[in-house]
Amino acid sequence: MLDRHILSNRLNTFRSKMKDLKIDGALITKRENYMYLSGFSGTSANLLITDKKAYLLTDFRYIEQSAKQAPLFEIVQHKPEIINTLYEIINSEDLKKLGFEDQSASYSSYKEFADWFTNTELIGIGSVVDELRSIKDAQEIETINKAVQIADGALTHVLSIIKPGITELDVAAELEYQMKKLGASGASFETIVASGLRSSMPHGIASEKKLELGDTITMDFGAMYNHYCSDITRTVFLGQPDKKMIDIYNIVLNAQLTSEKGAHRGCTGKEVDKIARDIIYQNGYEGKFGHGLGHGVGLEIHESPRLSMGGDKILENNMAVTIEPGIYVEGLGGVRIEDTIIIRDDNPMVLTRSNKDLIIL
Repeated sequence: MLDRHILSNRLNTFRSKMKDLKIDGALITKRENYMYLSGFSGTSANLLITDKKAYLLTDFRYIEQSAKQAPLFEIVQHKPEIINTLYEIINSEDLKKLGFEDQSASYSSYKEFADWFTNTELIGIGSVVDELRSIKDAQEIETINKAVQIADGALTHVLSIIKPGITELDVAAELEYQMKKLGASGASFETIVASGLRSSMPHGIASEKKLELGDTITMDFGAMYNHYCSDITRTVFLGQPDKKMIDIYNIVLNAQLTSEKGAHRGCTGKEVDKIARDIIYQNGYEGKFGHGLGHGVGLEIHESPRLSMGGDKILENNMAVTIEPGIYVEGLGGVRIEDTIIIRDDNPMVLTRSNKDLIIL
């Protein structure tokens, strides 16, 4: 359970944002955001927050759990249609300007709000809570670090069992099994295992293809631990690889290490992305690195900030991000190397400990 002091700070910070937005109250419906603000981890809840009160609306299944996990909120068991209960509270609180999460709410939800809350102005609050979540506190960093360690441990085991004849699906299943044995609640996203020619597909989900000598094997996976994600990619070779693949590996490794070192407070995401992109392009692989360098990691596997050609957000201390350049050549193969790091002033804390030297199994 989250520390009460941490939850209080989060709620106070959000209320300060509400004042800036000039709203009387806010309706929080996105799961990761209501988890962050309240501490409640169940799958069904809405938060209604005013400058003085904080309500958590949920159904019968979660009354006991929410009361334990969200001590700063008044727990309300909503009617069969939650909109009825929201309507009653909004009227009783006389909320004239209500913020809602317009970037995650569906159009049908917005229409329902507008039809019911006729005396209340609906104001989109964008990604206010998501942006608060982008800077991690000490407890979050500790939890993400544990998720990273679990993924590292799973990889160490899997490298010992990779051999010709097993399938990509076998590798993915073993990674996920080992992560659960090490304490994960599950994988933080669908595990990617792409071998041989398939490794040129950046998101080549594991298939029935059997591993063969000479294969490049890219594994991109992560552990979910206490609701927080980790993300790691390693590329290894089964038997002696093609010389061109060795060259590609070394270019990607140089790009990864250099951009990782350059990821510090005050840079924008696109500035860090450019460090890796310049190295890859200058070595003749322009057009072969088609995704962003990285992304934030936390309660979601992809969150703010973005490290990409369009990443304008300035990096701040205690942001958790990935650094994952790659080169992908159709008909040959691909290489990606990825760590999860924490932004520090001028020297990031690299959480991922798995070996990045070229590995031939």
